[in-house]
Amino acid sequence: MKILIVGSGGREHAIGWKLKQNPVVNLFFAPGNGGTEEIGENIPINVDEVNKLADYAERTGIDITVVGPELPLTLGITDEFNKRNLKIFGPCAEAAKLEGSKAFAKQFMKKHSIPTANYNVITNMEEGEKLIANSSFPVVVKANGLAAGKGVVICMDREEAITALKNMLVTGIFGEAGNLVVIEEYLIGKEVSLLCFTDGEAIIPMETASDYKRALDNDMGANTGGMGSISPSPYYTPGLGDEIANKTLDGIKSEGFGYCGVIYIGLILTDNGPKVLEYNVRFGDPETEALLPRLESDLCQIMMAVTDKKLSGCKINWSDQKAVCVVLASEGYPGEYETGFEVDIPKTKSFVFHAGTVAEEQPGEQSLQLVTDGGRVLAVTALGSNFEDARKVVYDDISKIQFEGKKYRTDIGATK
Repeated sequence: MKILIVGSGGREHAIGWKLKQNPVVNLFFAPGNGGTEEIGENIPINVDEVNKLADYAERTGIDITVVGPELPLTLGITDEFNKRNLKIFGPCAEAAKLEGSKAFAKQFMKKHSIPTANYNVITNMEEGEKLIANSSFPVVVKANGLAAGKGVVICMDREEAITALKNMLVTGIFGEAGNLVVIEEYLIGKEVSLLCFTDGEAIIPMETASDYKRALDNDMGANTGGMGSISPSPYYTPGLGDEIANKTLDGIKSEGFGYCGVIYIGLILTDNGPKVLEYNVRFGDPETEALLPRLESDLCQIMMAVTDKKLSGCKINWSDQKAVCVVLASEGYPGEYETGFEVDIPKTKSFVFHAGTVAEEQPGEQSLQLVTDGGRVLAVTALGSNFEDARKVVYDDISKIQFEGKKYRTDIGATK
């Protein structure tokens, strides 16, 4: 079976690693990274080249395409593949607005009685300043569109809120993604990532995870795409999010969305019950790197059941072990950083998923050298009977992995 995985990060490496456990699977990654080419073939097509990806899948007889990142989904890759009768794991462009537009997602939640924070959609500075003048703090200011996980600012006072608004609406630091801004109430509670498989007719929640967004220990520093994750979330009671998951599916059905893939429900557990912070329309990153090592069922069979609209008949099994995933990043991330540093990965007990690496030819050498090629370089995951045991393994392995400027949090999975 030929499977094309679209993307180049740690999430895509982890998906491929899990799919490869099925012996009939042959993997192709577009464009992939230094780790993915160890388990499949990297194809030089970028994630936003939707027609080229469809052409490749058609020409080479790909049996199913799995979309990792959100960008190609919002660009309509699923719609293009469906037009050509090519099997693909990922929602249509209209459904992808649940991630691609925060305003769209909030309106969807309101319409379908899904609990979330109170909000307003702002189109210009004048109305934003008026709203902020009458707000209590903190408030959350969000760029409407895709901003690589960095478009959310928690503002503690009026000055911070005005600055965030100006950065988005006037300065345009997020480009078109900041042309609309959502200002919403700040909710207090523990955050939980609830990912669900859905074929648009049935929905099956996965095990939970919690991620670590801030760059530095103790949740300090800048927002990032994620510096680590743990699974299961220690804050979640099984079944707590089932009603929200079912309401989300009801909304998807009601809107007539062509949904086939993963819906990521970002929950916050407030004193008034769980509420939705955001939707993603694909596997989370780095939650995937913590979740998939715990999945005992065949991911290939699950994905085929989703694309064939047979998810309701699936039984999905998970390990009871705890997972701790720590991201190794480049010095300077999430700001400016340098790449091209040699990466040395000795034998480890942990799973090492590549996020920002590339294998390059070195002058005078016959073999390829793995070098850094991104802000998040590796995601290292260990399993244990408890979080502390998993932490010991993962941090011991991290100490052995070397590249210049290696940066990571030391508190992932720490009990408080």
